[in-house]
This record gives sequence, structure tokens and C-alpha cells, in this order.
Amino acid sequence: MILSLIAEKPSHGYELIKGIEERAGGAYSPSPGVIYPTLTLLEETGYVTVDTAEGGKKLYTITEEGRAFLATNQPSVQMLFAKMEEAGRRHGRDLPPQVERAMENFKLALRMRLSRGPLSEGDADKLVAVLDEAARAVERS
Repeated sequence: MILSLIAEKPSHGYELIKGIEERAGGAYSPSPGVIYPTLTLLEETGYVTVDTAEGGKKLYTITEEGRAFLATNQPSVQMLFAKMEEAGRRHGRDLPPQVERAMENFKLALRMRLSRGPLSEGDADKLVAVLDEAARAVERS
């Protein structure tokens, strides 16, 4: 998928992250920890070249070897993009912006709390109670 995006236009890692997020309709956004090691692998296999652009950013361009690999695997790439687009359609569902914002805020708050370290059994029970009550409130609305 990354190689396919690079084939469309030479790109920086951040552009690829945003491109994938856009194709998935916001349902998925890969982390830099996924993108950059993949770009390194693509470079090591000879499927892309890397040039340094403005500000020291790396610009990835597909090679002929990369185009051949992509052509061989085109059915898989097309299937993956179709699944991403479907996930994006399911994810979007024309939600009002304030609902989308609240959902993102909730996910962020949960991630931030979990990143502080392991939960004690008491903390886990409190968190489960909050999550269960939020689910019940949504079901009642």
C-alpha cells in the first residue's frame, strides 16, 4: 500500500501517513513506528530511492524494481484499498462534527490514562464502571 502511494507521487513519511488516513476515511492512521521501518525495508529491497529534500526531509520515489513488484501484487493492493475505503465509509457515517470530536476526545483520554502505567485492580474496576456507564448512556440516547 505504501509503495502504491509512492508510485502515485514521490512522498515524505508524513505525507504517506496522511494519505493512508485519508484513504481510510479517518478509520485508521498508521503510526510513524509502522511507516518509517516499512520505508527503510522498501529502500533496502530496492523498491524505493531516498533523496533529501528541503528541511532535511526524506523524499521517497519508486524504482523500476518497485513498479514491477507493485504490478505483480496489484490485485492484493486493490483489495486492501477497497477494504480501507469500506472501513472509512463505516467509520464516517456522516456523524455530526461534535459527535466525532467527542469520540476522538474520549479515545485520547483513554489512551492517555492507559499510558501512565499499569492499572491497579481498583483502578481497572473504576475504569470499567465508567466505560460501561458510558455505553449504557449511549444505548439509552
